[in-house]
Amino acid sequence: MSYTALYRKFRPDNFADVKGQDHIVTTLTNQINASRIGHAYLFCGTRGTGKTTVAKILAKAVNCQHPVNGSPCNECEMCRAIQAGTSMNVIEIDAASNNGVDNIREIREEVTYRPTEGNYKVYIIDEVHMLSTGAFNALLKTLEEPPSYVIFILATTEAHKIPITILSRCQRYDFHRISIDTIADRLTELLHAEGVEAEEKAVRYVAKAGDGSMRDALSLLDQCIAFYLGQTLTYDKVLEVLGAVDTEVFSKLLRKVLTGDVTAAIRILEELIVGGRELSQFVGDFTWYMRNLLLVKTSDNPEEAIDVSSENLRLLKEESEMTDIDTLMRYIRVFSELSNQIRFATQKRVLVEIALIKLCRPAMETNLDSVLDRIRVLEQRIDERPVQQVVVRSGDESVTEMRKEPVVPPQKAAPEDLQKIVAGWKVIVGQTTAAFKQALLQSVPKYNGETGEPVLYVEFQTPLGRLYPDDSDAKKELQEIIEKQLGKSIELHMLVAEDHQQTNLSQITVDQAIRENIHMDVQIEEEPGSHLED
Repeated sequence: MSYTALYRKFRPDNFADVKGQDHIVTTLTNQINASRIGHAYLFCGTRGTGKTTVAKILAKAVNCQHPVNGSPCNECEMCRAIQAGTSMNVIEIDAASNNGVDNIREIREEVTYRPTEGNYKVYIIDEVHMLSTGAFNALLKTLEEPPSYVIFILATTEAHKIPITILSRCQRYDFHRISIDTIADRLTELLHAEGVEAEEKAVRYVAKAGDGSMRDALSLLDQCIAFYLGQTLTYDKVLEVLGAVDTEVFSKLLRKVLTGDVTAAIRILEELIVGGRELSQFVGDFTWYMRNLLLVKTSDNPEEAIDVSSENLRLLKEESEMTDIDTLMRYIRVFSELSNQIRFATQKRVLVEIALIKLCRPAMETNLDSVLDRIRVLEQRIDERPVQQVVVRSGDESVTEMRKEPVVPPQKAAPEDLQKIVAGWKVIVGQTTAAFKQALLQSVPKYNGETGEPVLYVEFQTPLGRLYPDDSDAKKELQEIIEKQLGKSIELHMLVAEDHQQTNLSQITVDQAIRENIHMDVQIEEEPGSHLED
């Protein structure tokens, strides 16, 4: 015996079973009870919200021999024939594959014949926006003045693509996205009917994943049940089947991002990938998580603004205090841009890793929100500086104050060799190549002011410099140029200003004696074509 999918098995067969579209159901039942049935209807809305289902129920109701409060009885001969799809009174047309002028001409010829049984001939045209311009023109006259026994029901997900001449001849009904609560209640009913046990948290996650579509939610539920057939459906099992990520992981990831820990953030992503999580789903869910944080941060009544449990709401309030609105807005922008790029990307992991690095390193971007985030990072570093207790005596009383430990100025002068290098720094940089030269021009030569050791630290000040601290070839090139100019080798370290935590590095100043006695070969670079012919 073949299996019937849940969304087909439990498709509503009367208006009372239609969920989340009360405004439409009430209007249609009132029309049927008052015999004020229109000749053309346009059902608009996103996928899985009940457009085709309501169209079929309406087709049965107008032909039903014994309607009950505007709904079909589902027991008379006409109802059973329409339900089984054998009635000649209800004609379903898929405009996606029958969108030509000839298809509409066939309809125009058929409407001249009265129904052999029942009251109305009902034409249900699904995805009507797919009709060609010629087909719409052919339909126009028939739609304007159809025979009294014909009803047209047009269904579409993209009403903006339908000509205004068609729209003006139809009664338009907009199907709303179904709420999470409504979908969850319906899923719970069906699970009881199927004899399947499930956690409430698992059901709500499936309802949320349905994204306002009852059919999508039922398909996902069907998938989860099939994967764990005969077992209780838990929250963790649903996450595993759908390739989703638990909110605890999002919380852990956000904390690493706020501290700028790139390595830890990438490690969390690696664990998700190894665990089989789907990256597109991860990007969407993390964006939604940050959206909830933003709402908690800005809303006076976050309980009404977001749909989460009281425990999750408590955690969101706690985490919202760790950051500010501008930072969250930047995070959401970066991941929103990523969600558009990742859809058709072949290297999804690389894109996600770059996005996480952008979150951790606001200096990589030049947007205003990135600048504000950089200020936040700098303030955080200032706050993390050690605090010392200072006893201030005033008369007979002593008061203990907490003061930031001052930055201790370097006690030792830079070694003579380092001063010579700095004195001829432009000459040295001029002998390097291409992009490395551009990065060095924006760098600062430094030394350890506490120890005074003859170790040269090249501190890059721009994002371009991030390419070179780990580049052994670039380091070797610079060392060879310095050795040639100085006549001796010297220990060299390259680092990026925003990445390192060494507060003991100081800029090298050149003594007057060095300036007067420095002798270095100066190489003048000429632009191509600058030679003058005699």
